[in-house]
Amino acid sequence: MVEKRSIFSRTIPQLFFGIVYLFMYLPIVALTIYSFNESGVSLGWTGFSLKWYSKMLESNDMLAALWTSLVIATASTFFSILFGLLVVVGSKWWPGNEYRKIGKKLLFGVFYPSAVLPEIVPAVALLSFFVFISAPLGYFSTIAGHAVIGLGVTVPLIRSRFLELDPFLTEASLDLGASYIQTFFRVLLPLMSPTLLAASFIVFTISLDDFFIAFFCAGPALDTVSLYVYAQVRTVIDPSINALSACLFILSIFLAFILVRSKVMDKVVSNG
Repeated sequence: MVEKRSIFSRTIPQLFFGIVYLFMYLPIVALTIYSFNESGVSLGWTGFSLKWYSKMLESNDMLAALWTSLVIATASTFFSILFGLLVVVGSKWWPGNEYRKIGKKLLFGVFYPSAVLPEIVPAVALLSFFVFISAPLGYFSTIAGHAVIGLGVTVPLIRSRFLELDPFLTEASLDLGASYIQTFFRVLLPLMSPTLLAASFIVFTISLDDFFIAFFCAGPALDTVSLYVYAQVRTVIDPSINALSACLFILSIFLAFILVRSKVMDKVVSNG
């Protein structure tokens, strides 16, 4: 009886997670397979072909949207990491010890909830803010929006790693005559580089995949991949979109492979 319960307790969780993974990845696998379908009708397989990838490369609008998304994702990742570092390190070195504890609770309490908020909430809030300050919608507003969303990921990750560092390392550097800037670049930055790299990949992927921030903050003249796909599927399903989606999926797999091979996530988890 005990053995039956043991087998039951081991099988049910495995079956549950197997169904979850199947539900998550089976549509992506089907989309990737049908991106090589010669027929334009996704439900009918007529033969292997690369013509939809060729059509994707010949579509100037699609390539322009992809390039725009890559530029926005790169810029927003840079600013998210930069401001995340400034917030975390600045909270440690900012003068005024009597207010530091209260300021830290208020400061970091802003970033943690943003990681679980529905994305449409900050999207509408950002749009309202840009309208209030009369800022034009375009590259600047979209990059700023993605950077703000990225702070919900970068600040908790960077802060968790920063708190794990031995404070005597920075104190020793300062006591030996190094400035705060030298201590940051020669002591803190090398120790935090695995976490920064992991956070960069996560923010880059979030920005590349984002729809709501781009929908509300990009304006009519800017077209990202998500907005381009949304506009296309509303009228007709173009199989070249399957090819574009498969390429983005392969890019995500490649980034995850780099993280695994470089053991960056192992260092982040072990340090956290």
